[in-house]
Amino acid sequence: MGRTSNADQRMMDAAIFLLWGESYGSVTVDDICRKADVRKGSFYYFFDSKSDLAVKALGRMWQNYRSQLEEMFAPNLPPIERIQNYCHNTYAMQADMREEHGRVLGCVLCALGSEIGSRDDAIRDKIRSLMEDIRSFWVQAIADGQAEGIIPAGDVALKVRCTMAFFEGLVAQARLHNDLSRIADLADQVCLHLRVNERVAAA
Repeated sequence: MGRTSNADQRMMDAAIFLLWGESYGSVTVDDICRKADVRKGSFYYFFDSKSDLAVKALGRMWQNYRSQLEEMFAPNLPPIERIQNYCHNTYAMQADMREEHGRVLGCVLCALGSEIGSRDDAIRDKIRSLMEDIRSFWVQAIADGQAEGIIPAGDVALKVRCTMAFFEGLVAQARLHNDLSRIADLADQVCLHLRVNERVAAA
């Protein structure tokens, strides 16, 4: 029986590592193949293009990350605890990435989307889909927080859009300044933005 190749998985892992740590424009197919220890000919056996690889690599990354999101935002948890879990996990992930890459990397979806999304429909659509998935967790947490009187009443969709922009902006600043301390209090800052009623949340 022939040996099963995991070359495609290695290339997807290498792509995420390089695209997150560098940029889409600066990373070549040769770079990805070297990182994955795969011959270049194998690349085009599995993928049509670098764009095709990026889309599939994001999907592979998401398979692992979504299970973490489900734990962080478990519906049996208090709404604010879900949001705090996500903020704390983001800080821990950024700290791990800084250890691995030597600098703060920020959000791979925002970085890749802002760089290439307007020029590559497939990548843009994939990132939009994943961001919408994240948004669904925020929607439920904020709606539940409003129902419990912890978060002020208002348009849930608007609150989610503004809160996600606030969250992503802080993470982007940490990347821009290469300063992890800018998101050390990420959970507190997001709760302040949402005007969380601490007395109700602590009750």
